[in-house]
Amino acid sequence: MTTDTMTIREMCDAFEVTPRTLRFYESKELLFPLRLGQKRLFTKRDRARLKLILRGKRFGFSLEEIRQLLDLYHVGDQQQTQLERTYELASERLRALEAERDEMDRNIADLREQLKWGEKMLASIQSSSKAAAQ
Repeated sequence: MTTDTMTIREMCDAFEVTPRTLRFYESKELLFPLRLGQKRLFTKRDRARLKLILRGKRFGFSLEEIRQLLDLYHVGDQQQTQLERTYELASERLRALEAERDEMDRNIADLREQLKWGEKMLASIQSSSKAAAQ
């Protein structure tokens, strides 16, 4: 083995993923390790692709979107098509995340109001209970 390749265990350790994850990405044609019998050897290209896959997943892209973006690398236009499509999808995803955040902010504000109401109700009940006990 050369330093240009990594075993499945080395990939798992380096990227904090499971062997099952790597095999899954291979089955989805996202990674293309070299095969020596049962042994998989991952190249620098595989490592770069895995880094992009994990980043894409973190941002909420589907595996199909990630695969399509990775496949655009070989279009032969100095990655212009790949970059344009990535920018387009990333912009859409950012808008979706911002909308989710706005919804979450509204839910948080509403829940805070409900908690304030609950505190007032509990204080009122406790006050009434103390007055009745005297």
